[in-house]
Amino acid sequence: MRTREVMKPERNASSALRLAPSMASALVLIAVLAVWEWAVGAFGWSELVLPPPSTVTKALWSGLVSGYFWPHIMQTALEVVLGLVIGGVFGFACGLALGESTFGRHVFMPYVVASQVMPKLALAPLLTVWLGFGTLPMVAITALVCFFPLLESTMTGVSQADAARLELFRMLGATRWQTLWRLKVPIGMPSVMAGLRMAVVLALVGAVVGEFVGGSEGLGALIIAAQGSMDTPLMFAVLILITAMGLLLYLGALWVQERLLRPYAAAQSGN
Repeated sequence: MRTREVMKPERNASSALRLAPSMASALVLIAVLAVWEWAVGAFGWSELVLPPPSTVTKALWSGLVSGYFWPHIMQTALEVVLGLVIGGVFGFACGLALGESTFGRHVFMPYVVASQVMPKLALAPLLTVWLGFGTLPMVAITALVCFFPLLESTMTGVSQADAARLELFRMLGATRWQTLWRLKVPIGMPSVMAGLRMAVVLALVGAVVGEFVGGSEGLGALIIAAQGSMDTPLMFAVLILITAMGLLLYLGALWVQERLLRPYAAAQSGN
């Protein structure tokens, strides 16, 4: 009984410590919004320049309730998911291939890097000309943005296996394919997941940037339309939606990471 009584306060204390940062973050947000609301009224700033949070909230709520935002949200989400899957799978596969081939790295990496340093905003008009308007060019831009983080992280991850384990697999008669999938990929999975987290964030950036140039639907296109009509509250409302979508995608990536790395963490703790 005494042990239970001791453990209960400890559990409560640890829960309070976990809640403290969240409460502090919420208080900071509330303080910023309160100062923002006060400053707009105190200094008489025009809503065209900086609308108060109350006006932005009304625009956001009105767009959600009326259904005006939902087709644009679904369009951007579709582009992000398709681009992330295509670019991520292709980047992962190329990362494995280049990680296993020194010759391939020397031949292809300069071209891969050159394709990534080129601004994607400059590619958007070309992709629109080649692929037409609509979803396809936006997915292509998103896939290009997601490709490099997965390639680089996968290529780095599969090269992290130490010489002793590689020698052990060789002595056991493992094939190159078995060594790759049973040793190198599990060891490199934390690095791959880091690339996935980066790709998830960049996927949303790629989709929105593509919609700026050639999109007729989506949150990026909606920002351009709001800019054309000088509707600043609507622009802020769309930015909030983009931020919320990015946070949800990042949390989803963390959830996938936790599930995939759980066996790896168990093995590490067992050692």
